[in-house]
Amino acid sequence: MTADAGLRAVVSGRVQGVGFRYFVRQRAVALGLRGYVRNQADGGVEVCAAGPPDALAELAADLRLGPPGSVVRGCVVEASDAAGAMAGFTIRS
Repeated sequence: MTADAGLRAVVSGRVQGVGFRYFVRQRAVALGLRGYVRNQADGGVEVCAAGPPDALAELAADLRLGPPGSVVRGCVVEASDAAGAMAGFTIRS
């Protein structure tokens, strides 16, 4: 069994007001990930997720595409702690 990994991503562009956080939550839940997504004051969206490395890679690819109506101009993804304390995947305000 592969140990869980973690990622933190910051997505920029037209990513607020277009259902981006709901898109991220839906994809993360479908991939069996845990963590959260939230809007940032600067107009970006932050994603912190933990789970199997292959599922995290798939989520990172989804973040670069975004949902219909969004325009992703940047997506910075970095490894982070697996955040074992997180349960489920939530939208934070």
